[in-house]
Amino acid sequence: MNDKTYKILLSSPHMSGREWKYLEEAFEKNQVFPKGDNVDGLEKDIRQFTGARAATCLSSGTAALHLALINLGVSRGDEVICSSFTYAASANPIVYQGAIPVFIDSETETWNMNPELMEKAIRERIHKGKKPRAIILTHLYGMPAQMDELLEIAGRYEIPLIEDAAEAIGSRYKGRHLGTLGEMGVLSFNGNKIITTSGGGALISGRKEHCDHALFLATQARDEAPHYEHSHIGYNYRMSNIIAGIGRGQMEVLGDRIKRRRENFSFYQASLQKYEEITFLTEPDNGFFSNYWLTTCLVDSPDKSNKALRLFLQKDNIETRPLWKPMHLQPVFRDAPAYTDGTSEELFNKGLCLPSGSNLTKEDKNFVVDRITSFMES
Repeated sequence: MNDKTYKILLSSPHMSGREWKYLEEAFEKNQVFPKGDNVDGLEKDIRQFTGARAATCLSSGTAALHLALINLGVSRGDEVICSSFTYAASANPIVYQGAIPVFIDSETETWNMNPELMEKAIRERIHKGKKPRAIILTHLYGMPAQMDELLEIAGRYEIPLIEDAAEAIGSRYKGRHLGTLGEMGVLSFNGNKIITTSGGGALISGRKEHCDHALFLATQARDEAPHYEHSHIGYNYRMSNIIAGIGRGQMEVLGDRIKRRRENFSFYQASLQKYEEITFLTEPDNGFFSNYWLTTCLVDSPDKSNKALRLFLQKDNIETRPLWKPMHLQPVFRDAPAYTDGTSEELFNKGLCLPSGSNLTKEDKNFVVDRITSFMES
């Protein structure tokens, strides 16, 4: 049981101990800069793990999304289709380019972008003379989206699709790693992800030129010359060789971390199955393989709410979190076009993320289930 001397966190970093080897090598070689053996090694590790042809490590997943949009020529006044049920970092880079996000609601099986609403939006935007320049699709909480349908629609209208797989490294759709099915994919190594570099991310693609151009832009777009020559606007988006060393140590245990996250999900699902009011986001069929970055559930009861459960657990030092508030409901995006049917709003109103770290102990998980049981039966 939790003795309350520590907090059961939602998703905390989980170091392996192997990170020190790469950090020490960086110091021994004096490679304390945004380039070096660790960056090269981490990019190789990512390629080998995901099957992507190319990878460029960057300062964040947000930076990767921004550069992906630049690669596709997105500029001021363009429209970009975007998942509404996601974190703000999926949409903000659209605005960085002066473009306009067009938000699409979720479907109920995977909680990801609804293919029917996406096609409706594309048709209406084309009718208005504004064919979307790109699509940003989020794989929510590690759950693969309905990729066959979404890719077919994107291909038919010739709109490139970017996969925001920030929460989904290791997740697969019909055997293929998320981030490798669209034109480009984005990964995140933020501190709360399955593996972390403390911050950082990566752009992956089947087209090497995309990653090469991202690297050029990420290093202030310096042209080849003995002096500093610039013909493009660049950014300071490169990943440090030091934190890349942390990433290399983390990549060595990624398989184990995914296994543990999936075990967390199975534990919660089995332990709470007697409560019809609590349902979990699950893989629709065996074509979907989720890393279950976070175990997420809906609390659907007339007298017990997700908020009440969150506050109840908080009193016992258990951290939970509401599901993402949809972007079309955010004040900053109040004027953006949105194609909705109420799905993501209902998920937000009923949903909760449970503690899901790969470093949770058996005692931690038992305590969480015990407290949820107490709440449900009170």
